[in-house]
This record gives sequence, structure tokens and C-alpha cells, in this order.
Amino acid sequence: MSEKKAYLVLENGMIFEGKSFGYESETAGEVVFTTSMVGYLETLTDPGFYGQIVVQTFPLIGNYGVIPADLESGKLYLNGYIVREWCHYPSNFRCEGDIDTFLKENKIPGLFGIDTRKLTKVLREEGVMNGKILYSKDNIDEEIKALKEYKISGAVEAVTVGEPEVVKAEEEKYNVVLWDLGAKASAVSNLNRLGCSVVKVPASAKTEDILAYKPDGIVISHGPGDPAENTEMIEEIKKVLTYGIPVFGTGMGHQLMALACGAETAKLKYGHRGGSQPVLDLKNDKIHITSQNHGYYVVSDTLPESAEVRFVNVNDKTCEGIEYKDKPAFSVQFCPEAVKDAQTPGQLYGAFVEMMKEGKNNASK
Repeated sequence: MSEKKAYLVLENGMIFEGKSFGYESETAGEVVFTTSMVGYLETLTDPGFYGQIVVQTFPLIGNYGVIPADLESGKLYLNGYIVREWCHYPSNFRCEGDIDTFLKENKIPGLFGIDTRKLTKVLREEGVMNGKILYSKDNIDEEIKALKEYKISGAVEAVTVGEPEVVKAEEEKYNVVLWDLGAKASAVSNLNRLGCSVVKVPASAKTEDILAYKPDGIVISHGPGDPAENTEMIEEIKKVLTYGIPVFGTGMGHQLMALACGAETAKLKYGHRGGSQPVLDLKNDKIHITSQNHGYYVVSDTLPESAEVRFVNVNDKTCEGIEYKDKPAFSVQFCPEAVKDAQTPGQLYGAFVEMMKEGKNNASK
């Protein structure tokens, strides 16, 4: 156990003192908080946290250790990790290590022993801001000045797959192209479970590249950063949407689809991150408790007449899902794999499969 002092300095000048764990290295990033009580392994390996220093609001992290089967990707993309307390002696029959060692192996700096409740309140009231994990308070003024200039850029390019990858379903019924902006492993496994073989393609893929796979459907994945930055991909999505192929957008994919149809996106004050976000389905008058990780949202008032808001966040009334009336396409802001009945017809992945089934039936007539 490391007892070395470490500090988090925020761009507003606040300093939180704690202790170092994980890999020892100074690091800057956008400081955000997540409210999940479990799922810290999924958080650590979610590409959506690229360039960020993540604060866990739940006080004890690491109690079931490291379980490789639960990881969402093969790499950690966040810049730093902050907890109130980490568990030194995890206990779980699937456990294969502890969180401190895991962070060290992946060269991710950690900070524990600080008042994460106070830090979360600051971020909630003032909004997310840049911060840096340091091991000395020397030159703090210079550090704060530099933090004001920090900006996450090129996020999608940093997390997307390098070359196309094929993941076959055991009993293939459909061929799906997954446009990878930082897709999680659970997205692929859910599609496979529904009989969809998946071809993951890079964010830089062109429309003709995607059509060459003769997909029954296309999923545009979750991902990090400012969606409006991805201008080339927005143009490609515009083209893809004209071919009548079923399209399902999740997370950033939801935002990019809206941008491609002429809508606008904006940044949230402190984002939606964690496993406790209530979302209302306006069509069925049903509330889902969802898992989310995003800092931007689609501005509902800017949607074209051909698009209709299907889901809204109960807390702040922001858009959480869209149905497109003039094309076989829909999208959600939250993580569809985290919704209990996501695999039933009429819900999310199930609805996407039904859309592909209908497309196949129409094509055979």
C-alpha cells in the first residue's frame, strides 16, 4: 500500500489532498464523476472515458477484484482514477487480481483518501472541469494556468478499431456492421446472442466500405469526446441513411445520427455517467433505469420534422432517444445492453433485429 501524498488540483484553483495508488505518474484530464455502485471494471475499460479523470461516488471500490471476463475493452483509456477507498483484499470466486495492481499494469495513476463527496458536489454545482493529479504542490499557479488550456481532441480516432474485425454468431441470422467509435465488448456480445454476426469497422470507414459487407443492419456505437468534431463521419452517416438499411445508433452514434439529419448537440453541465439514470419511454409510458456515459446531448428543438423524440431523461428532460419516421433508423443515448429487457422484441437490440427481419422479408417479396 502506497502512503505517498498525492493531490488533485482543479482549474478553479481547488486542491484535494490524498494518497497515491496505481501507477505513479502526473496526469491531466477532464474530471468527471460516475454514480455506479458496481461495475468499476466496466468503467475503467470503457473507451467513452478517453482523456478523463474519473471519480467514483461510491466510497469503496475494488471489493470483487479484477475479473477479465467483465472488461469492456482490452485497454484503459481514461487518464486517471479517483476513489474514496480501494479494497486491498478483494473476494470473489472469479477474482484474478486487485485494482491497485491492475492500474499499475495499465499505467493509470490513481488517487484515494480524498473527500469524493465534496469533489462531486463541486463538479455538480460548477460543472465538469479540467484537473491534474500531482505529487507536489510546487508551481501550482503554473499548473492551474496550463489546465485552463487542456482540451480533449481526436478522441474517436484514439479508441476506434485499427482494422475491420469479424465476430461470428454461433447461429448466424443477420450480418451487422458495427461502426466502431469506441464500442464496448458487451455491444458485440449482445448482438451475437441475437444471431447477429458482427463486422467492426473503423470510424474512418466510408459508405462504400460498409456497403461492401452487404449488411442487414448497421450499428453506430458509443464513443468519447465532442460529437460535432467528427465532421467527416457525419457526412458518411448522411449517405448511409439514404440506402434504407436499418440503422441503430447508441451513445455518440445517437448524437452523430442527429447531427447528420440537421440537428444540433450541446454540452451538459456535468454529464450523465453511472448506472442510475432514469429514462422515460414516451411511447410506452415506461421508465428504464439506465447506464450512461456521456457529456453531450442532442438538442430536441433542433430535430427535423422527420425525427421524433422517443426517450427523455427524467431528471433534466434532455433527449435520450430518437425514432426517424422517414427511414428504418432509431437511436438511444444510453447503453442499451444495460436495460433489463433490451433483448425482447420492441425494445432496443430486439427492435433492431425486428427491423432487419422486416427488411429481409420486404427484400424477398
